[in-house]
Formats: sequence, structure tokens, C-alpha cells
Amino acid sequence: MSTRGGLTTTRRLIRVGDDVPVDTPRIPAREAAERELSKPMYHENDPSLLQRALNRFWDWVGNLFDAASGAAPGGPLGLLVVVLVVIGLAAALWWRLGTPRRTPGSADSLFDDSPRSASEHRAAAEAHATAGRWNQAVQERMRAIVRSLEERALLDPRPGRTADEAAAEAGRSLPDQADGLRAAAREFDDVTYGGRTADRSAYRRVRDLDLELERAKPLLSAAVQGAAE
Repeated sequence: MSTRGGLTTTRRLIRVGDDVPVDTPRIPAREAAERELSKPMYHENDPSLLQRALNRFWDWVGNLFDAASGAAPGGPLGLLVVVLVVIGLAAALWWRLGTPRRTPGSADSLFDDSPRSASEHRAAAEAHATAGRWNQAVQERMRAIVRSLEERALLDPRPGRTADEAAAEAGRSLPDQADGLRAAAREFDDVTYGGRTADRSAYRRVRDLDLELERAKPLLSAAVQGAAE
């Protein structure tokens, strides 16, 4: 009897258990999970917006590199060789051609915004020369030449004048020094815009021209005609 009674009781419990639902409805369960996971305690260690953006960017770079290395002969090593070759060619062209020269006529080609006298430019040139800064020495000496010609009324003071323009205008009233003026203007342009490096001899040529111009007698008729133009 006890065995049969135990089986009967077990069956009743099973039937009662079958009547109780064990599954929570999906929509309320999902909403409850979302509310629970939205609590700040679960997001304290989440990466910031910037960090997530950086992670996505580096993932994109990695995918791009993987795609490029797969397309390049030899895989990643081949891609590295191609990149090094391109960098080497660019460096060789830069060394061979130098910095691209500006076109004549730029507004800041000769003087800066702080006007100085010819003697001040000469003093600055000598200071640069003493320190071995030949590029700056050439630049300041050329500025001294042009400023001196303006102070002597052989050139009209004009903002934005280039070294080439000053040489061409001054050459009309100083024809004997026209070639030297053009050469000095080229020296100025080469060290200022052409990426070239001056030396002691280049500075001496510009300095000697400055001293020669100080003693030169202009053709006044040509100077008047040039100012009128």
C-alpha cells in the first residue's frame, strides 16, 4: 500500500507541477533585462565615445592594410618594400629639386612688416655673417642694398617689391651695376625660396656689390625716367 500511495502522490505532484508555467513571457522578460542592463553599474568600465571611435578607426586601418598587403606581391613584406621605395623616390626628388620657388611678385618677397634703415640691415647682415649664418646674411645684405637705393631716391619706396624687380629698376639708373644687381637678386631668391644654401663667397659678392653701389654715380636722367614709369 505504501508503495502504491507513494507513486500516486508523486504522480499528483508531477501533474500539479505541469500546471504551473515555468517560462516568463518573452516581451516582459526582455524589457526587464534591458532595464537591468541600463543601470550605470553595468557601464562604469565601458570605453568612452572617443575611444570607441578610435577603435573603429584603427580597425578600419587594419582592414585596409590587410587588403593592401593581400593585393601587393609578397604580402605584407612586399607592401613594406613598395612604401619604402616610394618614400625614397620622394626624398630624392626633394633633394634634387629643392623647395619649389615662389613666383616673383609675392608681397612678402623682400621686406617684412618692420621697416629698417639700410645701416640696420647691414648691421644685421654682419652679425649673421660673423655667426656663419650665410643665408640670413645674404638676405639682410640684399635688403640693405634696396633700402639704400630707396634712401638715395634711386628707387621709390614701394611695398611688395621683389628682389628681381628692385634689381631691374635700379639697373636703369646704375647700368654698370645691372649685372651685379641681377646676380644678387638671384642669390636672394635661391636662399629664400629655392631651398639653396649660401656660403661665405656668396655673401662677399653681395656685400662687395653693396659697397660698390655706395660709390656709384647714377644716371639721373634714367633715374627720373624710371621713377616716372
